[in-house]
Order: sequence, then C-alpha cells, then structure tokens
Amino acid sequence: MRRKLSSSADEDTDGNTANHSQPSHDERKKTFSTAKYDLTRHSDTLDRRKVEKALGPVQLTPDTCRPPTKSSHLPKKSESLPAGQTEDKMLDARARRTLRLRSPWSCSFLTVAATLSALILMLYILHSFTASQLDSKGCDMYYTRSMFYHFADFDTEHTRFASKYSLHLYREIGFDEDPKVKGVPVLFIPGNAGSYRQARSLASETVQHYYNHVQQNREALSAGATSIDFFSVDFNEDFTAFHGQTLLDQAEYLNDAVSYILSLYHDPRRSQRDTALPDPSSVILIGHSMGGVAARAMLTMPNYQSNAVNTIITISAPHARSPVSVDSDLVRTYQRINDFWREAYSQKWASDNHLWHLTLISIAGGSLDTTVPSDYASLASLVPSTHGFTVFTSSIPGMWSGADHIQTTWCVQLVRPIARSIFEALDVHRPSQTKTRAERMRVFRRWYLTGIEDTAEKLLPHIEPTALLTLEDQSNAINPAGNRLVLRNLGKHDKPNAHVLPIPPQGTPGGKKFTFLSNLPLEEGADSGHLEVLFCSVLPLQPGNSAALFSMNIDLSDGHAGSTRLACKNAASDRIVLPASYRTSVHPFDKTHPFSYLQYELEDLGEHQFVAVVDKASGNPPTWAIAEFSDARESSISINTSLRRLVAFGSRFKLPAERPLMTKFEIPALHSSLLAFKLRMGNQVCGDNAELFTPLLRQYISEPHESRYAVNVKEANISLHGIAPFMPPPLRSQAFNNGLSLQFWTDPTCGSSIDVSLVVDITGSMGKLVIRYRTVFAAFPLLIVALVLRKQFKLYDDSGVFVTFMESMDFCFRTSMPLLFLALTVLSISLAASSTATFTNLSDWGTNATESAIDYTKNDLLLGSQDPVFWFLVPLFGLLSASFCVMVNYVTLGVVSLLQVPARMLAVRSRGWRHDHIKRSSMPGFAAASPKRRIVTASVLLLLVSTIIPYQFAYLVACIVQVATCVRAFRHAQENRSAANHNFYNYAHSILILMLCVLPINIPVLVVWIHNLAVHWLTPFSSHHNVLSIMPFILLVETLTSGQMIPRASVRLTYITSIIFFSLAVYAAVYGITFAYLLHHIVNGVAAWMVALHFSNSDLSLSGLTRILDGDDNDGDVKKRP
Repeated sequence: MRRKLSSSADEDTDGNTANHSQPSHDERKKTFSTAKYDLTRHSDTLDRRKVEKALGPVQLTPDTCRPPTKSSHLPKKSESLPAGQTEDKMLDARARRTLRLRSPWSCSFLTVAATLSALILMLYILHSFTASQLDSKGCDMYYTRSMFYHFADFDTEHTRFASKYSLHLYREIGFDEDPKVKGVPVLFIPGNAGSYRQARSLASETVQHYYNHVQQNREALSAGATSIDFFSVDFNEDFTAFHGQTLLDQAEYLNDAVSYILSLYHDPRRSQRDTALPDPSSVILIGHSMGGVAARAMLTMPNYQSNAVNTIITISAPHARSPVSVDSDLVRTYQRINDFWREAYSQKWASDNHLWHLTLISIAGGSLDTTVPSDYASLASLVPSTHGFTVFTSSIPGMWSGADHIQTTWCVQLVRPIARSIFEALDVHRPSQTKTRAERMRVFRRWYLTGIEDTAEKLLPHIEPTALLTLEDQSNAINPAGNRLVLRNLGKHDKPNAHVLPIPPQGTPGGKKFTFLSNLPLEEGADSGHLEVLFCSVLPLQPGNSAALFSMNIDLSDGHAGSTRLACKNAASDRIVLPASYRTSVHPFDKTHPFSYLQYELEDLGEHQFVAVVDKASGNPPTWAIAEFSDARESSISINTSLRRLVAFGSRFKLPAERPLMTKFEIPALHSSLLAFKLRMGNQVCGDNAELFTPLLRQYISEPHESRYAVNVKEANISLHGIAPFMPPPLRSQAFNNGLSLQFWTDPTCGSSIDVSLVVDITGSMGKLVIRYRTVFAAFPLLIVALVLRKQFKLYDDSGVFVTFMESMDFCFRTSMPLLFLALTVLSISLAASSTATFTNLSDWGTNATESAIDYTKNDLLLGSQDPVFWFLVPLFGLLSASFCVMVNYVTLGVVSLLQVPARMLAVRSRGWRHDHIKRSSMPGFAAASPKRRIVTASVLLLLVSTIIPYQFAYLVACIVQVATCVRAFRHAQENRSAANHNFYNYAHSILILMLCVLPINIPVLVVWIHNLAVHWLTPFSSHHNVLSIMPFILLVETLTSGQMIPRASVRLTYITSIIFFSLAVYAAVYGITFAYLLHHIVNGVAAWMVALHFSNSDLSLSGLTRILDGDDNDGDVKKRP
C-alpha cells in the first residue's frame, strides 16, 4: 500500500490535482511524507470504528465525554462529497469534530460523581484528623542558659565522618562552665533533621537538679549519684528517616564518639574526676526520633566497643518499623537491626545474649505526635519486659498529657522525670556507672509507670518498720471489719489521731483488695506531712523491743495497762499519684495538688494485721481520706462482647449505688488503634452529703503502657495505641494485651448509681486513618494508573485510538476497578482472619513460645489490618486513590496548558529552525532535537548516574523532559487536530501521570543527596548508582521527545502488556505500602517494555536505534492491523 502511494505522489494532500510539471527531489520527498501522514490519519479514523462499536451503548450527558458513534464521523453512502475535497479530507474533518468531544478535560458523570464523593470523604477525614479526638497539650516550655564546647580534636584520626559530623559538650552558664569532664557520660542523639541543641532542656535539668538537690543529699551521693557530663552530636540535620546508608553512617560515627568520650576520662588534662573512682566503661544514650533507632543500630556495627552502652532511653523513636519505605537500604537496615535484637533475646542462656546487660526504654508522645505514628515506638516485638518497655507520656506521673514530636525535647513535665530517673539509676562506684539491670528496671518503672499496673512491684515488703503504734484493747479507734473508713475535714485534733482497719485473713472469699484515696500527700518522715498510712503487725513483748528503735511513737492507750503495741511500716513509698478531680477540674495536668492513692492485693499484706490511717493535719482546707477492703469480684468486671457488636451497638453498663471506691471494666475486644469511642457518664448525685470528689477515669492498655486520664468526667474520648496496622507481632506471649480497661474512681459516699455508655465515634475513628495510612498514597494511586493504562493500551491495540486518561478512567470505574477491589477486599479479610488465628495460638503457647515460630512480617501485606471488621478500608482507599489520580490528571493538564503560553512564544521565534528540522519528527510539526544530541545527552546522564548523581536525580530530569514533551504534544494537538496528534498526546500524558506517581518515592533520597551537597559531603551513595534503574525511563522519554508514537501490538504482545500492567496494579496494592521502593523498579520494568514495543517495528541494530531516536523510522507509524 505504501509503494502504491509512493508511485502516485503527484497528488497533494488537499485533494487538488497536481501540476503536470515534474516536481523536484525535495518536493517529491515532502509530498511522500505528507501522503504518508494522510494515510495515517485516514487509518486512524477508520480504526476508530472498532472502538466505537464497543462504546456505542454508553449513554452520556451532553457535558461529558461522549463515545463517538459511526454517524459522527463517517459519511453516509448516499452523501456526496463537496467539490474540491477528497474522501480522506472529509473523514479527517469528521474526525476532528469527534475529537472535540474527546477533550482531555472532559469526563463522564460516573467519574465526576465518584471523584466528588471521594473529595468530600477526604475532606471529612482530614477534618476529623484535625478537629476530633484531640488530646489537650499540657507541656510547659523549658528555658536554659546553655553553652556548648566543640571537640575540634575529634577529627579524621578518630572517625572518617569528622568533616560532616561533630561532637559537643553541654555546660550551663552560672552552674558549670568548665569543659573538663567530671561525672557520668550521657550522649544525646538527635533525630531526622534534628539539631544537637535539642539536648539543652534535658541537659540543663540534669545540671540544675544535681547542684540544687543531689549535691546536698548525702544519701543519694552514697548510693552512687554524681554529676552528669552531657554530650550531644551534631549530625548537620541529616535526613535519617529517608536513607538507610545515612542511618548506618550515623551509627558508625556514634561508636567512634563513644570511644572518644570514654578516652577523655583517662586523660588527666581533660578530666577532673575523682581518681578513687573507676573510669567509666559505658555511656548512657538518649535518642530522639530516629536518633533512638541509630542508638540501637550502634550495637550491630563492626566498630561497636563491647559493653560500651548499657542504658538507652528513646523518645518518639519508630522502633518497630520504618516510618517510610521509599529507600531499599532503609528497609533492609531496619530488618537487620530488628533481627539482631530479636535473635539476641531469643537465646536460651544469658551468656549467649550480648544484650543481656542492656536496658531499653521507649517513650512515645501519643496522638499529638503526627510526625511518627506512636504505634511504631512499641518494643513488644523487640525486647522482653525484663529488659525494657514502652510507655506513653500520658502515663508518666505528673505529666498526664500527650506531646508532639518536638515538644518531647523541651517539655518540663517530661525532662524532669527523665533526668531524675537517670540520677537514681547511677552508681559511680561501678565501672558501668549504673546500677545492675534489674535495679535500673525498677527505677525506670517507678518513674515512668503509673504504679497501678498488675506487674507493679510493691516496696512495702522490703522496708523495715518505722513507727510504733500503741492501742487500748477496747479502743474505739478500730473500725469494725468490713466497714469503709471515710474521714472528712482532717486536722480537727491537736495531736496525731489514728484510725485502724483490721486486715481480713488470707483466703477470704471474694479476693479482697485494699484501696485508699485522699487529697493529701503521703509523707514518710515522722515530723513531716499531714497524713500517713501504716501497715502494722503485733509487736511481741520481748526484751529489746524498745520504743526507741522507732522513729515515730503513737500511743492511743491513755496509759491503760491492757494495750497492744503494733510495729508499723509506712506505705508512702508505694504512693500512686492521680490527677485531682473536682467540679472545677478541666484537664488532668491542671495546676492542682494530685490525689494520693494506694492499692494492695490481700496477698501483699500477708504479714500484717492492721492498717492505720494517721491524721496529722492541722487547719487545712477541706481534706478527706477514704480507705476500704473491697471484693475483687465487685471491683473488676469483664465485658465480653465482640468488636462488631461494640461498633454496631456500643455498650452500656451501670455503676451501682453500693460500689467500691474503684471499679474496673475490662473490654478484651477493644484493642484496635483505628477505633475511637465516646464515653458518657450520668450525674453523681450525693444528696445531703457533700461530694468529696467528682468521677475520675483512667483508660489503659497493658502493652504498651498507655494510660490516659479524664477528670470531672461527663464525657470522655476513648482511643488507644493497641493493635495497629503493619505492626509485627509481640516477641513473647506475655506481651499481648488484654484489650482496653476502664478504671473509675467515684465517691462511694454518694449512694447513687451512675449510668455509663460507650459508643463508637465515627468521626474520630476516621481521623485515626490519617497518621497510620498516609503512605497509602505512595502505592494505591499506582494501582489506579496501572489499570487506566492497561485499558488505554488494550483499546489502542484493538482500534488504533489511544483514548484520554479520563475516558479510560471511566471504563475502569465500570469494569476492572470494582472487580479488583472486590478481590483485594476478600484477600484483606482472609489475611486479617489468619492474623487473628495466629494471635490466638501464640497467646496459648505461654512462656515457652520460641521466636522461630513467630512470623514478624505477616502484617506487611495489603493494608496491614489485623481485624476483619476493617474490610471496608480497601475500597475506601481505592476510591480515594482514584480521586487523587483524577486530581493529579487535571493539575497536570492545567500545568501543561499554562506552559502553552511560553511554548507558543518560543515556537514563533524558532519557526524557521523548526521548518528545517521538522523532517526529523515522526509527527508533522513536532520538532525534535538531533539524534546525536539526544544520544549524547542520554549517555552523559547515564554516566553521571553511574558515578556521581543518584538515579533519583536522573528520574527527576526525565519527569521534567516528559512535561516538556507533553507541552509540545498538547500544542500540536490543539493546532493540528488530527487523530495521530491526539493519540500521541494522550499516550505521552498517561506516561507522565505514571511517572509523577512514582516521583514521590524518589524525592526523599534526592533530598538527602542535595542536603549532603549543601554540607559539602560528596561521598556518593553506594546503592543508588545502578544505571539499569533509570535507563528504561531515559530511553522511553528520549523516544517520546521525537514524537514517536508507540506502534500497535499483536494479539500476543497485547496480552503481555495487559498482564504487565495488571501485575503492577496488584503489587502496588499488596506490597506497595511496605516495600514502596520496589514500585520504582517495577515501573522501570514497565518502561523497558514500552521501549521494547517502540523497537518492535524496527531492526535491532545501531542504525535502527539511530532511526528511532531520529524519528525517521518509516515503519514506526504504520499500524500492524488496519
């Protein structure tokens, strides 16, 4: 057919009769090219008939993209052609009218409705995230007078990173300005883009606490406390959350820094430390954010000095999994670090565990931390409870508030318990400078946990009696057994007054529990405080049992001969502080004196017979105290219901009129971090009696240790960080939590029942999806784009028409998307069911569970949900991602349209040049650079990728070039409204959308590289110079710059193309969130297949490559099938 056209090249494209004069050689060549282009347009127009047959039944409104009908562009048989026009010209004119209806801006009513619905839903979710279930901020700012000494001699002789990182020593102006070391070394590690100056608040608190308190406390000094040398590392605000190699570089540098710090204490010129004390052999590490992960990574590095670290405290650190998965090195580094720790703690014998001496504490900020999900701070899958734990700031006594990611570095209520716990854990007489691991764990539990936990250790059995209480045998100070002790207006007597409760005998039915609550603090000293609670046992009348042996002597016998002497222990060391709850209370962290609370199981009081509440108050405002022995069956109630029922109907229960001081409700089914609830309480009616306090609520889970308080409860938000998406299973069975528990402290003297209701908060629950599923938009949009491209290529190979992105989106909305999301929903339900079954089996194993039986990656697939009740998340995020792709499409169209203005201006200026080079393009009027220039450009770019720049930079360049190609293609499609021009633009535009969806995966590593250039660190990335990771993209983009339309494929190749795009869609959905970095390589493979299709009609030779890049391949535009 082509030869036939060549022989009849004397006919021009306008259908007019050619001149009889012999044309020149150049004119014949131009006439041939134009004739071939007319044939392409004619073939494209005719080939539309196939796709129009499929599109014909679709009914569309006038304002949407209407599938063309045969009558829209084909002349009727009886219709005669106007004079002066050929049939090809008439067909082309009809095709133009059809293409006007196929504008890339148009879309169907279904697409508009779905997109608007998704946008409304997305705005609703974002509003829920910013306005619902929000924790109040209770942090106070810490102010310091800081100065830092830079260790300039810590240079390249000590570490290869001396030119990039630096080490500093903190000193407080007005307290200690000496650069010499003299205490225990503590090293602060900043996180992602963090500053070494973030150590100021914590370091200042350690300095001031030492000079104002510890230095004057002889008991603390004799126990091993001393000053602290606070070091901090300057990482030049490196982006460790984006790049695995940067994380490893920091870990290597930190080990070098620890070795250097320890060497300072051996140098008399740099140290003022007491020579009688052993030199430090370890450093305490405090890591913020990714600094906590770097601290754990130190122990896996070859340059780690054995036993150089034995205590690590991390703040808002994502231990369980990487916050983003866009870098392969980061994902593999996380896996290697976590496997190292899990393997260490799976050893049977302590001698085989090189982490046996180490203590790891993870502090999380809670819901206020929107930078890193606080679920990721959990250590349940890494460290047994004997060596570490996770605690939320809302659980720490005295803080009772969440904190955002940066607040955790300067919050007064947080830095104080951290500083005090470090001092209490010190033992300067040991080379490690700290107490033993078991003693350190006791210290950290006492400072960071509430003390109400079932595993809380009581100090009462380990202390000696300090008070002697003498009672008359017939004294009325002893309350009858089983009665509640209620004291109002304490301090009415001139001398101490004791109120005694007999302790029930062991084995009493019902499992008795002792509880005590007061608004006065409990004190230990005999001469201090207003209230004491003593646990007493009868003192035998033996020689040597003198009253002089006790620091306090309370005689209530009035000198009667018949009296009983009791040796008593003070319970103040087991005091639990609770937020004060009055009618005026608003937040748990209000500036009011907290309540004092004691709680003992009957087994804890086996050696005692009496409890004495000693009133030593005098003239204070209204004060009170309540003490009782309650039945454990009445104070602890389990609500056994399914999660589905809780979500559908909620739960309602009642606190009876005759109730204990504290009542606990356990809800085992409520363990998901994706759900939020609203709790409402009825009024507490006290009648004639004055109300002592208003209801106080504590919601908590046991692992991780998260407690949240609500005061003056009428309505409270209920949410937790329990079982979260993508989280690995716990290390051992004891790490499993038993769901949510609700503890109510109510005034038992009121004598009225209280109704309580718990209903799901849909708005608040939707907001929980943002922080836990924000990385979905790095994977699921690729699923949508892959389906759209699959449909576009299928229609193009069948009919020769490459439909617009929105037209293909409409087809996918009707067919492939619902089917695929249905299949993924079924897969999600099955994965969640298997996860639940594994959870149950692990719980039944007991403490003999082995680590090899646990699959720590079982929650990495799809959306990582561990409960079938969340099956709707797959179609929900599918709809949101489709809407996201629609918005990306229109934003791209808008940008391309705006760039038309400068493009047209440049085209006018270069019209002459374009006329000379127009023959190089496969599309008439589509000017292209010379093949030599494009080959040289691509080669230079690939050379730079293999040596200096990461392939992510080359990918960004490719995206920019593709935008320029789309601008030119769009301009030509507008100026020359032919089927070929529109086909090419739709094809180039869809490839650009595909590349833009992959761009966010490459940007973070590119940011790291640019930052390294900014700090003059020119060492190339070892893992980002693979030329094959970018070559297909460069070849594809360079091919498209010539205006080369991809040829139509055979039936077999069409099937292969469809399978490739479908595989990309499935992988993006199933693995894309956890392994997002692989999406680039898969799409890179898709680009390679596109390049292969471009070459499918050309000889695979150097000359063929030149012709393809030159745009002179005469076979490139010829369809295989008419």
